[in-house]
Amino acid sequence: MLELPGWVPLHRLAVGFAIFVAIVALALVDRPSRLTAALRRRLLFGLPLGTFVSIGGVLFVYLFLQGGLSTWYRPLVIPFRAWSYFYPLGMLAAPFSHSSAGHLIGNLIGALTLAPIAEYAIGHYPQRRGATSFGSYRDNPYVRAFVLFPAGVFVVGVLTSVLALGPVIGFSGVVFAFGGFALVTRPITTVLALFSGRIVRLFYDAMLSPEVTATARPVFSTPWWAQIALQGHAIGLLFGVLLGVWVVRTRGDSKPTAMRSFAAVLLFTVQESMWAVYWFRGAETFVLFRAVGVALVISLATLVALTVASSDRPIWPRAPDMSVLSAPRWQVGVAVLLIVTSALTGPAIPYNMFTTASDDLPGEKLELRDYEVTYAENVPNGLTAAFDIELFGESTTTNTSGVIVKSKERGIWTTAISKSRLAFDGRSVVRVGGVGWRDRAVAARDGYVVIGTGESAYRVFLATENETVLAYKTGAVQAEPIVAGRNISVVPTAEGYDLKVASDRGAVRGPVPTANVSTTLDDIRFVREDTFIFAEYRGTRVRVAREETYN
Repeated sequence: MLELPGWVPLHRLAVGFAIFVAIVALALVDRPSRLTAALRRRLLFGLPLGTFVSIGGVLFVYLFLQGGLSTWYRPLVIPFRAWSYFYPLGMLAAPFSHSSAGHLIGNLIGALTLAPIAEYAIGHYPQRRGATSFGSYRDNPYVRAFVLFPAGVFVVGVLTSVLALGPVIGFSGVVFAFGGFALVTRPITTVLALFSGRIVRLFYDAMLSPEVTATARPVFSTPWWAQIALQGHAIGLLFGVLLGVWVVRTRGDSKPTAMRSFAAVLLFTVQESMWAVYWFRGAETFVLFRAVGVALVISLATLVALTVASSDRPIWPRAPDMSVLSAPRWQVGVAVLLIVTSALTGPAIPYNMFTTASDDLPGEKLELRDYEVTYAENVPNGLTAAFDIELFGESTTTNTSGVIVKSKERGIWTTAISKSRLAFDGRSVVRVGGVGWRDRAVAARDGYVVIGTGESAYRVFLATENETVLAYKTGAVQAEPIVAGRNISVVPTAEGYDLKVASDRGAVRGPVPTANVSTTLDDIRFVREDTFIFAEYRGTRVRVAREETYN
C-alpha cells in the first residue's frame, strides 16, 4: 500500500495529478510548438520574465518589509499605507504592500494572468522597423525584461499610490493597469485570462484547503463592496488604457473592433465590480449607488471602444489645418479619457497635501514609540476631518468609534478596530511598527447587557506586555424592570461592576454578585446564575442583566 508523507494529503496529490495529466495530454494531442514559437518571437526565452521580477518584488515587500516571513497571516499593515505626501515611506511602499495573505494571493494571481499579456504586447525585442536587438540599451531584451518592464511597474504603482484618495494599500492598482493595457491590445485574450485567474485561484484554494468542514456560526462582516478601493482600481485601469492606446498608435499595431473592445471592457469592469460605487456615512454605515455604477461602466466601455477603434481621419475633413476640428478622431477619445482621469485623481492631490488631525486623543492611551493607541466613541474621524464637503446629501466629515491609532510623526490617524468589531470579538490585536520593528497592543472588552434596553454597560482595556490601562467605560445603564418601585442600574467602575438601586429615598450601590455570593441592596437580593443577574424581592424574581459573551 502506498504511504504518503504526512504533509502530502491524498486530496492535494489528486489535484496536482489531475493538473499534470491535463497538461501532458493536451501537449501530446495539440502540440504547443506554434504557441512557443510565437512566445519566443516576442519574449526572451518565451517567458514573461518582467512579470516574474515584479511579482518577486511584491513578495519581497510582504515577506521582509511587512514581516510575512515570520507571521504569514498577520503582516504589519498600518505603517505601510499611503497616509499623505508627508509620509514618503507609505507612499512608496503602499502599492506593493498588502493587508493580509489573502489580499496578497488575490493580487498575485491577477498579476500572473494579466501582466504577461501586457508584457507580450510590449515585447522584449524591438518592434520598430530597422531596429535590432542589442542595438541600444532600450532594444536589449535583457534590459527590457529585467529592468524596463519592472521599472514601468514601479512607476505605475507609485502613481496609483500618489494619486489615490485615502490610505490605500495593495498591488491591485497595478493589476488593473495591466488589465487596461491588455484590454486595448488583446481584448479577447484578456477576458479569457480574467476567467482563467478564477480557475487558478480555485486550484490554489483546493491545494491549500483540500477539504473544508463548515458549521453555522455568527460572523462579523462589512458589505463586500465597501472593502473595494474603487478609485485606485479605476485610475489603474485608466492608466493602462491610456498607455495601451499610446503603444498601439505609435507602433501602428492592428486595432481590435469597437464591438470587441466594448464587450471586453464591459465584461472586465462588471466582473471586477467596478460598478460598486459607494460612500460611507460613519458608524459602519455605507451607501451603494448601484444604478450610477452600472451607467458608469457602460459609458467607460463605450468610450474605450470608440477611442481604440476610431480612425486617424480628422473630426471634420474640411476643418482648417492646426485647428481643433482637424485632430484625428481617436484623439478626442484620448482627451476625454484624460479628463476623466484628471477628475478622479485631481482631488487626491489636495487631500494628500494635508496630514491627519493633530488634536490630542481622548481618554487614557498607550504609547508605543511614536504611536498612540486609545479607545473612544463618537469622535470626529481625524482621517477625514481636514475637509468638510457635502454633496448629494453625503458628507466627508464623519464620527467614528473604536480603537484609534495615531502617529503624529507619520501623519497616521485610523480606527484600527471598530466599536462593533470589538463588541463582536471581545478581544482584538493592533499591530504597529516600522521598518525593522513591530509591536502590538491588545484591546479587550467586558460588560453586561442590561435587560430591556438593548444597551450594554461595558469597559475597554488596552494592554501591552508591560502596561494595562482602562481606556473607556460607559456610564450607568438602567434596566427596564422596576422592582418594588426601585430602578436598577449597572455601573462600570475601574475595579469591576456595581449595581445601583435608586428610589425616592435615595440610591445605594454594591458590587455585582459573583458565583455563590449574593448582594443585597435596599432589601433587594441580587444573585448570579451562569451569566445572568437576577433581582429577588418577596417572591418576585426578574432578570436585570446578562454578562456579555463574544465570538
